[in-house]
Amino acid sequence: MRIRSLGVIDDAVVELSPGFTAVTGETGAGKTMVVTSLGLLLGGRADPALVRIGAKAAVVEGRITVPEGTAAVVRAQEAGAELDDGALLISRTVSAEGRSRAHLGGRSVPVGMLTELADELVAVHGQTDQQGLLKLSRQRGALDRYAGDAVAVPLTKYQAAYRRLRAVSAELDTIVTRARERAQEADLLRFGLDEIAAVEPRAGEDVELSAEAERLGHAEALASAASAAHAALAGNPEDPEGVDATTLVGGANRALDAVRSHDPALSALADRIGEIGILLSDVAGELAGYADDLDADPLRLAAVEERRAALTQLTRKYGAADEGTAGVLAWAEQGSARLLELDGDDDRVDELTAERDGLRSELGVLAQALTDSRTEAASRFAEAVTQELASLAMPHARVSFDIRRTDDPDGVELDGRTVAYGPSGVDEVELLLAPHPGAPPRPIAKGASGGELSRVMLAVEVVFAGTDPVPTYLFDEVDAGVGGKAAVEIGRRLAKLAKSAQVVVVTHLPQVAAFADRQLLVEKTNDGTVTRSGVTVLEGEDRVRELSRMLAGQEDSETARAHAEELLATARADA
Repeated sequence: MRIRSLGVIDDAVVELSPGFTAVTGETGAGKTMVVTSLGLLLGGRADPALVRIGAKAAVVEGRITVPEGTAAVVRAQEAGAELDDGALLISRTVSAEGRSRAHLGGRSVPVGMLTELADELVAVHGQTDQQGLLKLSRQRGALDRYAGDAVAVPLTKYQAAYRRLRAVSAELDTIVTRARERAQEADLLRFGLDEIAAVEPRAGEDVELSAEAERLGHAEALASAASAAHAALAGNPEDPEGVDATTLVGGANRALDAVRSHDPALSALADRIGEIGILLSDVAGELAGYADDLDADPLRLAAVEERRAALTQLTRKYGAADEGTAGVLAWAEQGSARLLELDGDDDRVDELTAERDGLRSELGVLAQALTDSRTEAASRFAEAVTQELASLAMPHARVSFDIRRTDDPDGVELDGRTVAYGPSGVDEVELLLAPHPGAPPRPIAKGASGGELSRVMLAVEVVFAGTDPVPTYLFDEVDAGVGGKAAVEIGRRLAKLAKSAQVVVVTHLPQVAAFADRQLLVEKTNDGTVTRSGVTVLEGEDRVRELSRMLAGQEDSETARAHAEELLATARADA
């Protein structure tokens, strides 16, 4: 990794070898920034406070070797990343303003993509992870992870039934709690539908009535105009001397008929005048019929206006002004459908209640299967962790699991009890530790010291390494609160883990560092920064001097040097 402008680190390169790498240095030298840098490469939270004062941004670049065809490689390639000679190149930039950018295999990617790859590439453990192990949900998750498909398969079925039960219960609660509102809504719908049914509007009826009202309201004027037009076209019997259009056109037609045979053009005109005469006769006849049929009945006009008023009232209540009766009929159709739905609530309540009860019973069966699988896995897991603790200078410690349930009147029936349930089942899982014979098992939150908790966490991770391994393990001061023989055993156990995976440990303990295949020293310069030359690989005499400093705080102490050489010899003998 290359780290620039991150915390106390100005510009430094950290090369992590295969096997076991120990990172050491004085307190405050920047060792933890190695963990922080790797966390950023794996999608960790970007804190602008990490950016070195005076710098515009912190940059971490990493080259991670990954086996071809692994899930991490496939996911990275799906995102457009390219491998560089079997390695993924990852970079993360955090600006002083808090903006964050990520690149993977030469492509810009969302930070979430790095988080997806993290679980496949590196397991990071620090003091916060130890505190996380104290949470019951994390302990249950650790047990489920160890159990594998034995828990994962029934848990998947349980969670599907759980989600359906939540959805059914929510719908049932909505119907029941809103029963009064829905009843009021149904009453309003019935009133409206009854009012519309009483009027019986037809589509387009309002337009037809408007036209009829207009005609009836002006009947006398229309009749007078039609009669005058008819007289102009066909003549008035009471005025024999009057001239009308039909007589004049007839005269024109007769005049042309006498000579039309002498000129085709004049014959064509004569034909057109003949057509005009026919059209005038037709229009005159229709005007006469219109005038005779026109009814100026004031009773009919009153009936039309009354009907229009009823339709207008419906439109104001149930439709839009520009839609007329069409809008009223649309409301009635929608209201009828909604009323059927509301009237069917009682049936729906019965259906949902039956489905809810059935799902509760099913959930109880699935929860029992989960409990059985967890109980079986807990026994194996506890035994494996106990054996690991024996290798970590806790030979008499025993680990066990307490799998219990909590009564809840609103829960599910199980073994004659009504117990609380959640998305992960009905089990509360708690890791217990009996540190020595005769000591009662107690929750690790109460029964384990800081050093014991560190070793329990390491033992748990070692057990996981045998069932669900990752390529790299990073421990940030997992040896906190540990010393003496226990520290030696932790170093020995980390070295054993490093035979099957890459292990990186940030440590203050020389007993742990001595077992490392490579030791990196992080040093500040006089101005308080860590530069490119501030991260060095210790070999030979330099490594003895650093171990001496870690042992006694004095690099040149002969006693410390002898002890350091003895530690290195012990570690080499174990290897």
